[in-house]
Amino acid sequence: MAFSLNKIMLIGNLGRDVETRFTNNNVSVSNFSMATTNSYKGKDGNWVNETTWHNVTVFNLSDYMKEQLKKGKKVYVEGRLTKRDYTDKEGIKRYSTDVVSERIIPLESSGSESGEGDSNSFSENGSASDIPQVDSNDDLPF
Repeated sequence: MAFSLNKIMLIGNLGRDVETRFTNNNVSVSNFSMATTNSYKGKDGNWVNETTWHNVTVFNLSDYMKEQLKKGKKVYVEGRLTKRDYTDKEGIKRYSTDVVSERIIPLESSGSESGEGDSNSFSENGSASDIPQVDSNDDLPF
């Protein structure tokens, strides 16, 4: 048996609010887009920002997470890549590469303005404020 790995990890900003629909079996399917930016020095020596848009699909997303995932918010998405094809309204066959998310962590609280770094990061296990503060003057065992 051959071993393979299909894993993607992204940190970026949501391009739109989450849209949710339900399958015939009452499974929720949520979709949103997110942008990641790669910076590099161009031939002229100036920095160039290159934005890539990703379509993300999430199954059975909680209501809490739907409230957290708003346009412009910074988010961490972990999942796998999938490819699909479909025929659009004009009858043209289209291809799409999507991310099927297995884990999402909002990196900003719902109350902060988008684009600003927020020190209160959330995960499914709690918030950053739950982490005890360490006094740098304490003797550490290492």
